[in-house]
Amino acid sequence: MKKVISTESAPAAIGPYSQAIEHNGVLYCSGQIPLDPDTMQIVGDNAADQAKQVMKNLSAVLEAAGTDFSKVLKCSIFLDDMGDFGEVNEVYGGYFKNDPPACETVTLQTLPKSVLVEISCIAIV
Repeated sequence: MKKVISTESAPAAIGPYSQAIEHNGVLYCSGQIPLDPDTMQIVGDNAADQAKQVMKNLSAVLEAAGTDFSKVLKCSIFLDDMGDFGEVNEVYGGYFKNDPPACETVTLQTLPKSVLVEISCIAIV
């Protein structure tokens, strides 16, 4: 059965989607961008600072579903500029010290709200 996961500790959806969906013990987290959940304003002027807020938002969604980064199977990282890969990867890697998940990183012409980074993930609940 499909279960919608929602928390006020992460930004509210800015479109017709859920923060995450759990189905058969697997959690599908929508992409998070660097929005402060209280103000819905973009946090950070550079990719590293924005990545920190993105990971904080993902952590809140994972926690709301009763899981954490240790159970993440796969992440998708979307960048505005591949030149930011190193600094975003350093922030991202700090959350996966052991047995990191599968991952891909791609650049897009424009991300929502013209942010520099967006990350989604799939995890076990």
